[in-house]
Amino acid sequence: DLSAAQRKFAHSLRDFKFEFIGDAETDDERYIDASLHEFSNFLKNLEEQREILALSVTETLIKPLERFRKEQLGAVKEEKKKFDKETEKNYSLLEKHLNLSAKKKELQLQEADNQVDQNRKHFYELSLEYVCKLQEIQERKKFECVEPVLSFFQGLFTFYHQGYELAKDFNHYKMALQINIQNTRNRFEGTRSEVEELMNKIRRNPQEHKRANHFTMEGYLYVQEKRPAPFGSSWVKHYCTYRKETKKFTMIPFEHRSGGKLGDEELFVLTYCTKRNIDTIDRRFCFDLEASDRPGVPVTMQAFSEEDRKLWMEALDGKEAVRDTFYPALLFSERHNCNAALKFFKLFFLVGAQLDKIGFTVIKKCISAIETRGINDQGLYRVVGVSSKVQRLLSLLMDAKTCNEVDLENSVDWEVKTITSAMKQYLRSLPEPLMTYELHGEFIVPAKSGSPESRVNAVHFLVHKLPEKNKEMLDILVKHLANVSKHAKRNLMTVANLGVVFGPTLMRPQEETVAAIMDLKFQNIVVEILIENHEKIFKTLPDATFPEPISMSVSPPNAPPRQSRRQGQRIKRPLAVYNLCLELDDADSHSSPREDTPPGSMDSLSSQSPTPTPAFSSSPPGLLDGNHLIMDSGDLASWTANL
Repeated sequence: DLSAAQRKFAHSLRDFKFEFIGDAETDDERYIDASLHEFSNFLKNLEEQREILALSVTETLIKPLERFRKEQLGAVKEEKKKFDKETEKNYSLLEKHLNLSAKKKELQLQEADNQVDQNRKHFYELSLEYVCKLQEIQERKKFECVEPVLSFFQGLFTFYHQGYELAKDFNHYKMALQINIQNTRNRFEGTRSEVEELMNKIRRNPQEHKRANHFTMEGYLYVQEKRPAPFGSSWVKHYCTYRKETKKFTMIPFEHRSGGKLGDEELFVLTYCTKRNIDTIDRRFCFDLEASDRPGVPVTMQAFSEEDRKLWMEALDGKEAVRDTFYPALLFSERHNCNAALKFFKLFFLVGAQLDKIGFTVIKKCISAIETRGINDQGLYRVVGVSSKVQRLLSLLMDAKTCNEVDLENSVDWEVKTITSAMKQYLRSLPEPLMTYELHGEFIVPAKSGSPESRVNAVHFLVHKLPEKNKEMLDILVKHLANVSKHAKRNLMTVANLGVVFGPTLMRPQEETVAAIMDLKFQNIVVEILIENHEKIFKTLPDATFPEPISMSVSPPNAPPRQSRRQGQRIKRPLAVYNLCLELDDADSHSSPREDTPPGSMDSLSSQSPTPTPAFSSSPPGLLDGNHLIMDSGDLASWTANL
């Protein structure tokens, strides 16, 4: 029965909830989440009218979802099987290695160490790939699942005898949701290269890019549990954390064979830490801890390697002196030589990039040329210039002797894409991003939560905390970007598109970790807020009574009104467009949406209402939920770095 099936579908849509990785969602993602509930209400209204429907859902709904299930979810399940298999293999080899007697020949021990090291590298590489795949599938679900549902609803109205009026009422919400979906897709595609670059950095130097947290040290250790004679002792794997400030050491038993089963947490205050030599114990990489409430009863622990033991000894203030572990930042294998050479050349070439007189001259000359020659160029700032030409232009602009001689506005020698690439490269080569490392976290917070007004006020307040030169340069740049967005009908660079381009350019965390991947889209939102509210933020002083904690809204977002605006002309905004290969409609023969942003249809997510965001558990990292394929990628990165 079609009616019963659709009522059941409406019930499923109402109860369905998207899951996500990270600590917050963008407003577009929240509206996509809420859209399913809105769809449920539409379908319920249709069934109440008792109209006879004739609709084929195979092409519009079932096939896309089935294809997504087979191609995307199926691929992730295969990756999970592969990951579980390699996990079991890695721990089995590791336990076998740790059980080797320290009295064996040095050659045998060295061969065993080399084998474990190779296996560890392979497992670490596989773990990173699995994390990236999980992050990708969670992001894809936002648009891959909702778009077919949206097509299904659009098809419903064409088969209703009285569907015309209802379709008019639905149209406003549909347009807003299409923008949400497009923005979500664009952020996913726009940040993909940043994710890949960050993953490469982590591969080269995992310790340097470990997740920042409040623990001095954390990771897995094997703890010796002594038993009465003649049973000897056993070694049990624990997830351990330590805070140097309070000297609190925490241990949680962890058994990977039982699906990550956890035991009871044990907490004690550390008194001292001592390294164990192999002449006192038949195991390597061991050290003793003593708790303040158990004097004279040391706890023996075993690290995974000598390097891991050194890190723990340093964190725990071990009695024996430990040399600092050094991770050379520029030691790459031969397959990275070309990339390393190019990066070194760029770093060396742009070492003079500063917010000085030359810097302001470079930016002003570039902006003037862009607005004079290329403000209407399609894909402005998205189309990249030739690297050699960009470097040559920068060399001329950064030289005080030749800077004034370069004529960017009238010379045909310099293409617009070369000028835009040079300006972005200059901004990225500053000693620290324009919006500073210090304020990076504070800028991200309002993008994740709060009302539209509180977001603008928060960013307004923080901009005026920037150093004067940074604020002056940001004012010049954002004013230019606001001008670019006004020509979005021709250049296709909407506020959302500009946010994707300049988010990583103006903002980046000082510590680049896998967890930072989750904040890339929020950097874009901050830039959108700056562009949309340029006049208020830079031309007026912030409210002196502002800084108040921004709390998560506990109420769901107000969905865009379903009723058409019968009074007056409805104002629309253009969709964010990235595919520059799409043909443009003739402006004379087709009516296009106005660029103005109405209250119910924002040009970006930066000023829409938020919803509460569920937080992940603070349990030890690396625990897999086989039903939902959920994992905190930042935690997994730290976990794999400790292996």
